[in-house]
Amino acid sequence: MTGLVNAPRQTGQKDPRIPTRNTHARLDTYLRQEPETLTPRSLKKLLTELQAVVDTKVSEVEGVRRAQPFVDWYHAAAQDERADAWRLMTEQFSPDPQKVKLAKDQYEAALGTEDEAQAEIKLRKAFHSPRTRLLQRLGATPGGMRFLLDLRTELLQQLKTEPALLPLDAELENLFTGWFDIGFLELRTISWDSPASLIEKLIKYEAVHDIVSWDDAKNRLDHDRRCFAFFHPRLPNEPLIFVEVALTRAIADSMVPLLDVTASDADLKKANTAIFYSISNTQTGLRGVGFGDSLIKRVVEALQQELPQIRNFATLSPIPGFRKWLAKHAADVAAALPAKTRAQYRVDDTLDEDAWNTGWPDTLDPAQPRDNDALPQQMLRGAAAMYLGSLDDSGRPLDAVARFHLGNGARLEHIHWGADPSAKGSRQSYGLMVNYLYDLDKLDKHRAMLAEGKVAMSREVNKLKQFG
Repeated sequence: MTGLVNAPRQTGQKDPRIPTRNTHARLDTYLRQEPETLTPRSLKKLLTELQAVVDTKVSEVEGVRRAQPFVDWYHAAAQDERADAWRLMTEQFSPDPQKVKLAKDQYEAALGTEDEAQAEIKLRKAFHSPRTRLLQRLGATPGGMRFLLDLRTELLQQLKTEPALLPLDAELENLFTGWFDIGFLELRTISWDSPASLIEKLIKYEAVHDIVSWDDAKNRLDHDRRCFAFFHPRLPNEPLIFVEVALTRAIADSMVPLLDVTASDADLKKANTAIFYSISNTQTGLRGVGFGDSLIKRVVEALQQELPQIRNFATLSPIPGFRKWLAKHAADVAAALPAKTRAQYRVDDTLDEDAWNTGWPDTLDPAQPRDNDALPQQMLRGAAAMYLGSLDDSGRPLDAVARFHLGNGARLEHIHWGADPSAKGSRQSYGLMVNYLYDLDKLDKHRAMLAEGKVAMSREVNKLKQFG
């Protein structure tokens, strides 16, 4: 996207095309000041139209009718004009601070008394901003759900340079969390017989392992595979998320056979394992709206209903943040080794010890054949175990994919060398991939462990983490 968002600027300097004054100040003057896109007169006209949408004296039907002209204007507006609309929605439609303060004081005074419940209700109402009503009425226009998703997609990029817009983003995320609850979504199976337009969207939105041809797409929709997509009633032809599954006799340890279009199909009668090898979100505007474990459970239920012999459910997942993390922590990993063991791991004697401690990952050959007893491979897999077992200050796994699966109650089961030999796999994780095991009887236990700051992992992974 061009315009306001991607303008080059020096670090620490404010983007010169973001107005230095907020909309309150701009509405108080008729002086045109660059880089403000809409004049104060135009800004006031737009504000009046938006205020008419949320007028409490009009019905919902009338409010939605009044919202349509703004939607039409927005579609035709330039990028920087849209940004001015975001600023108006953020700054002019926030909760009344005096009402919030009064309700908060009353709530605190009522704690422990018979008036506490009523005081809580008043506090909740005080936080209900006109911005919420505005977005709800915009979302109720024809195509309004698509409109708000696209609006947030653009807004997310603007947040990088204009964090003052965060309240609008938070409001949208909160609304979407309710509107796109898993209970409202429809699960559909995608097959090679599905409409070509839907298969084209699978190809377009695949975010984990690129689909490089129609043969590749057909392979992923073959009889020993399953592909599921979730849809919302207001977006009947727009998949929200794709889940690709391979049906196998064992937990997969490499993407190569799964993506091999010439490989023989598996015998479904002997298949007992479902491998989730790709989960791709299609809507950037739904970032932060987690479908969570409910998504996995819905897919598991569908598979069990069709194929009762499938008893094992696991992933074959990338480790997208590992290589970047290791570049910063290579010395820490090396320091975790006993001196004798570190000497065994040294595979490049031309480097002095200090240089080796920080640069040892670059001495490894990701294309080396898998050998779980090879010390260099053990070291890299051990480093991955350290990374995947680490939590941030909020108690969440560092890796985004680990965050999703561990948060859903899965267990870190295996770490595989050379499982993704693609350029992307090497760039992300030196080709390493992992299995997260979904033991349906232990999901709650594993979630509870994570809440206590412990990552559920198999003995094998724990041993790697200890370089044992």
